[in-house]
Amino acid sequence: MPNIANVFKAEITRLARKEVRDGGDGLRKTVVAHRAEIAGLKRRVQALEALVKKMAKEQSAAPRRTPTRVAEAEPDTSRSGLRFRAKGMAANRKRLALSAADFGLLVGTTGQTIYAWESGKAKPRPEALAAIAALRGIGKREVDARLERLKAK
Repeated sequence: MPNIANVFKAEITRLARKEVRDGGDGLRKTVVAHRAEIAGLKRRVQALEALVKKMAKEQSAAPRRTPTRVAEAEPDTSRSGLRFRAKGMAANRKRLALSAADFGLLVGTTGQTIYAWESGKAKPRPEALAAIAALRGIGKREVDARLERLKAK
């Protein structure tokens, strides 16, 4: 006659294996789906990398041209050598302790335009760019003197 403890142990082991097998089916399906998705993504990345490489070759082989619309729309500051940076202008205005209205008076525009330039919403025209550049190298006393002359007019 078999030992009852061995029978219980065998039955418990059989039921435990069955539960593990049944519980793992959902995980197996999920793992298979994820692996298939990863393989698809890898193929897609390889295709995109090949496309980028092909486009880079074509671009380097093509002659470089400047679009006419862009060249006409933006002021040509390369001839005058003047550059404009919104942060630089704001820093200069702060250094000179000027309000936007006073800075605009010195440049020949309004305070609202100064705010638009500093926020990057607009760019100054070449005439204003030259006036802004002229204010870079002067000090507070010279600025005050110029403001007094302009306000007196």
